[in-house]
Amino acid sequence: MPDSTPFIIDAHLDLSMNALEWNRDLSRPLGEIREREAGRTDKKDRGRGTVCLPEMRRGKIGLCVATQIARYTKRSNSLPGWHSPEQAWAQTQGQLAWYREMERRGELTQIADLGQLEGHLAKWADGPSDDLPVGYILSLEGADSLVTLQHLERAHAYGLRALGPAHYGPGTYAPGTNERGGLGQAGPDLLREMERLGIILDVTHLSDESFDESMDIFGGTVWASHCNCRALVPGDRQLSDRQLRRVIERGGVIGAAFDAWMLIPDWERGVTTPEASGVALSHVVDHIDHVCQLAGNADHAGIGTDLDGGFGREQAPGDLETIADLQKLLALLAACGYSAADIEKIMSGNFLRLLRDVWS
Repeated sequence: MPDSTPFIIDAHLDLSMNALEWNRDLSRPLGEIREREAGRTDKKDRGRGTVCLPEMRRGKIGLCVATQIARYTKRSNSLPGWHSPEQAWAQTQGQLAWYREMERRGELTQIADLGQLEGHLAKWADGPSDDLPVGYILSLEGADSLVTLQHLERAHAYGLRALGPAHYGPGTYAPGTNERGGLGQAGPDLLREMERLGIILDVTHLSDESFDESMDIFGGTVWASHCNCRALVPGDRQLSDRQLRRVIERGGVIGAAFDAWMLIPDWERGVTTPEASGVALSHVVDHIDHVCQLAGNADHAGIGTDLDGGFGREQAPGDLETIADLQKLLALLAACGYSAADIEKIMSGNFLRLLRDVWS
């Protein structure tokens, strides 16, 4: 077995969205956050959240990919969102301001280059995790808030290091989940500018057609921050084996997502429950194992929980109480025959290898 509490990277958390839109003080203990939300019904996960910074430290989740997210919705788009790109951009800047305040408080520290990465890892290796800031790599989920390509350059200057062009539905640069079609007119230029700046392409949420076009155009580093396997759970939110192989062939990493409807088939959101369905962390391991079997090794699987992506315990594995329970994956992976070295790769090593490659 590997170290009983290994360092973990979570490649997808919506921390600033939770802080500003859910009004959660993520620096506080999780029990306090849940108690303060008791009885509220404006969000389906009120009182059932699983993520806060103290729980991340307790689970030794010392580094995450943390998002900015603000959808621009045209009048023809029924999804919730901002009514102009400029409003969406302003929302992402508010989210950036929250990250900066957490840095000032010593709760978070931004990781944007190789030196910062290695220094952060050294601190977590030598010191008690409850005294250390959690590292975050800034990512943009859905590119519609980028009013122009000059806004992308500004974002890179303040530390944006990964970008997923699409989210749900139609988009300015690319259509996303539940939408068909190829890249928007501005999509190819966005990808070329990302490649020039060294920004990682996150293929999560891309429509099947825009996935293929993006992989053909973009020559830089690729990952799928929070994706599961379509072979196990049908639907365009998951990646097909062909798509997984394309990411693997590019040296990318696929982060397993923990949203229950992406873990087992036939989950009906708002109806199915973890207790009735039996959804568990073992189902996360099934998706990790599928990626490893396709690759023929454990070099391309990781973790991208999305545990704060608009759901809580009502839509998470039944044996997960908080994000600190990611540590339970060690025993589950070992029981499936994974070696200590391979488990270390899955928990953090594969994403670290990719980051070192792109930032060197």
